[in-house]
Amino acid sequence: MRPTSPFSALRTATLAGTALVALQAAPALAEPEFSLTIGGDAYFQGAYVSQKQGDGLRSTEFANRLRLTVTPSATADNGLTYGARLRLVSGNGDPSVSSRTVENDRAFLFANGSFGTIQAGVINGLSDEYGIIGPNTEGIAGSPDSNGILFLYGLPTYAGLPLAATSLRTLVSYDTGTKFIYISPSFGGLQAAVSYMPRTGDSNTSVNRRKVDALGDALAFRDVIEAGAAFQNAFGDVTVEASAFYQTGKAVRQSDGILSQSFEDLNSFHVGANVGYGPVKIGASYAYSGDSGYAKGLTQSRNQQNLIVGAQYLSGPLLFSANYMRALGNDQATMTMPAKADIWQGGVTWTVAPGLTAGLEYDYVRSTLSGGAPTGGDLTDRAHILMLDTRLAF
Repeated sequence: MRPTSPFSALRTATLAGTALVALQAAPALAEPEFSLTIGGDAYFQGAYVSQKQGDGLRSTEFANRLRLTVTPSATADNGLTYGARLRLVSGNGDPSVSSRTVENDRAFLFANGSFGTIQAGVINGLSDEYGIIGPNTEGIAGSPDSNGILFLYGLPTYAGLPLAATSLRTLVSYDTGTKFIYISPSFGGLQAAVSYMPRTGDSNTSVNRRKVDALGDALAFRDVIEAGAAFQNAFGDVTVEASAFYQTGKAVRQSDGILSQSFEDLNSFHVGANVGYGPVKIGASYAYSGDSGYAKGLTQSRNQQNLIVGAQYLSGPLLFSANYMRALGNDQATMTMPAKADIWQGGVTWTVAPGLTAGLEYDYVRSTLSGGAPTGGDLTDRAHILMLDTRLAF
């Protein structure tokens, strides 16, 4: 913090007193009445892993996360609702990081009215927020978004999974770089949206206008635009949900002044739909990102894509789920070697009390990394994951 001299403090106090007198003399202005909403969620996960390539690793592991959301908001006489949202999170979801640092993955202003919704600041991408990946979303045991496969971290097998195994929607929709977002009003359950992000990974007060990064830096995209629509409605006893999003951007070139490396531009789309009837809901999604982000000149590559199919059945406080995902692409660590993974999941989630759930999940992961073995052959793995997932939402 910059030191303050007694004279500058005195001047500040004098100015503050002058301003106070001026405000008291001025006509009273209407002041907004802000409400403050606090919420969040937390989970604790414990897993047992049996893995073909698990030499040197323990079979058991824990993981936990807590998120706290703070939302000040007010409503004007004309119906305009405006405010801001901050979400603090303990841990960023990266299994390689052991830290007790608290960071934010949401920090944005918003305004809602008859015109729709505007959001501006740190927030995830549109398809990550609204894209449908089937009926089993995060918080449901047996979901492709449950973090179960993160327990495979520690061997080349995890690094060798295709990026599409963990990035389930448009390729970088998980990125929380600063964005400007517009969402239309709902027309019969249909809403359209568009967002602009100057650069991936560029958030909060960061200013990064570079078009060329240092050679060896992490891959980045600039001028990222995402657009799409989501639909939700009921037709008698049948509920229908659907979404479609497209994301595009320019890859940031890297150079050390002598050598340089260019990457393929971002072009990615995601579609998904669910149909529900009574206690049953089924759905599917498909994401395709092609060679987005691959280094130009690669000798071998596989188009990035995933297919997800899921179903769930609700019986009282118990929710039963089943899921299958096929993911293809290059390995997520180096993005240079073709990889594929088939993931089967099943689980049951018990609502213990309002806002409190306990779930039991089983995952079977079958993966292949072309040329990843020390001998030069394919590196294959088979993994069984049994995970207990306890969650609190408030």
